[in-house]
Amino acid sequence: MESLLNSKASASEWGVAVTTWTDSLAESIGLDGYATSTKGIGGVLKARVTDFRVEEISTAVHLDNKGRFTVAKIMLTNWETNRFCNTLAKALSIPRNRIFFAGTKDKRAVTKQLFVIDAPKAKVAAVDIPDVEIEVIGRTHQKIGFGNHRGNRFTIVVRGCANEDGTPMSAEDALEQVKSIEEEMAEKLGDNKFPNWIGPQRFGSGRPVTAEVGRHVISGDWKQAALTYIAMEGESENDDVAAFRKHVRDNGPTEEGLELAPRWLGFERKMVEHLLHRPDDYIGAFRKLPGNLQLMTVHALQSVVFNKSLHARLAAEHPISWPVAGDMVGRIDEKGQLDASSCVVVEQRTLPRIIRNCQLGRLSPTGPLPGTEIKTCEGESGDIEKDIIDQMGLSDVDWQVEAIPRLSTRGTRRSLVTSFNELSVDTVPLADDESMGERWKAGPLANSRWHPEGACIRFRFTLASGSYATTLLREFMRCPLHQL
Repeated sequence: MESLLNSKASASEWGVAVTTWTDSLAESIGLDGYATSTKGIGGVLKARVTDFRVEEISTAVHLDNKGRFTVAKIMLTNWETNRFCNTLAKALSIPRNRIFFAGTKDKRAVTKQLFVIDAPKAKVAAVDIPDVEIEVIGRTHQKIGFGNHRGNRFTIVVRGCANEDGTPMSAEDALEQVKSIEEEMAEKLGDNKFPNWIGPQRFGSGRPVTAEVGRHVISGDWKQAALTYIAMEGESENDDVAAFRKHVRDNGPTEEGLELAPRWLGFERKMVEHLLHRPDDYIGAFRKLPGNLQLMTVHALQSVVFNKSLHARLAAEHPISWPVAGDMVGRIDEKGQLDASSCVVVEQRTLPRIIRNCQLGRLSPTGPLPGTEIKTCEGESGDIEKDIIDQMGLSDVDWQVEAIPRLSTRGTRRSLVTSFNELSVDTVPLADDESMGERWKAGPLANSRWHPEGACIRFRFTLASGSYATTLLREFMRCPLHQL
């Protein structure tokens, strides 16, 4: 099967797709359009871990001293959420599925969010994990689920702002560009609105594996699903990681390959270990992934459809902040979330009233996240959506996963635009090179747009849950995807 992400691929001896990622990745996941015609500021994110800070805006959790669960606010520095949960579960000697949280955060960042843990308060408070700060809040009878938060508050520094020719951009020019972009987005989309792209994190930052695995999941090809997750190569991976993945691509799961796998590749190691003991049980190997990550593979495939549909509308100069006849619009709740169950097709006779309600932020045009009960728009908008689904070879997919029914999806709709709030922008000094990460120290790549002497701009803003800070900043930066 042709690679979902339209990369250059060939089949190795063991049948795993060998992928060479280029900057066409943005196009392949639909992230290659912009809301404005401005030049942007370039720059790079996460030059150091502390440059990217996220604080979850949590929904209220009812505390009860007799509650079964411990509530804790946990600050993570440079931790991927799922890997942290595995480490925490091991430290508490509990199953991984007894730890609950509302959203997966960026790895290379400082993040703060609520966790609900099925373990005693004293035991949670006593946990000592490097680069982790745990503040026990109390007890509760409530679990929290994915998406069960109001949003996130971000403080993010863009370093090395650069002009289109790669020369350093001054702070004055960068701030002027930011203001210009904000004004043009407001003019075209409405105040504080930006395209509701699904960010690169959904696809696996640096190794966009999840959608590839998702295609194999919905087609029932569990061998390819498991082996793709284990062995698909990533961009700029460490030599030891690259050697491990290549070994599996060439030889399949072996004891020698397991020895090559770094210890921190916990999921991949568990999957290989399973296949060494049960060589044909690829479903069992896939199940070694956390439940939310299993589901994420299907969601990532849906997300490619959404991004491509959004890009196609922008390319066709089709509005995204207000509808045309045939569009499907849905109600926006008090938390800024779409009520997908409320989506209706816009008729010509109701169009003026619905446009007005979209302008007021009460309604929003939507794009498809396909599934068993997916409904597409009608008219020209429907043609756009159906063309994308057809181009991706998904027209005949039923989105039923018989082997793991909970991965089946009915599909839903997602707002084409979303809001940012409380935006403030200022400058910060250039950082000492000694505090910077390896990407910064290595310097700009040939197809990069940043300069170590360029201005450093700090953005502060809040987003509703489900929206991506990287896709908002992408509108301001207009840089290759690998700089986000």
